[in-house]
Amino acid sequence: MNSRQYYERGNELRKRGRWAEAINCYIAAIELDPDSPAVEAKRMLDDILEYYNRDIYNP
Repeated sequence: MNSRQYYERGNELRKRGRWAEAINCYIAAIELDPDSPAVEAKRMLDDILEYYNRDIYNP
């Protein structure tokens, strides 16, 4: 797969809530193309995962 395909696959996985797999696709896209839009997508997903507090949503 090329960088664009990894990026698009990551987007599909992210929409399905499969965040770890999405991050892996974004990382693969970035490795192939450091200027890929996956850089921003991964950063945003990292921010979401850092913000998420399981105790708030699952008391």
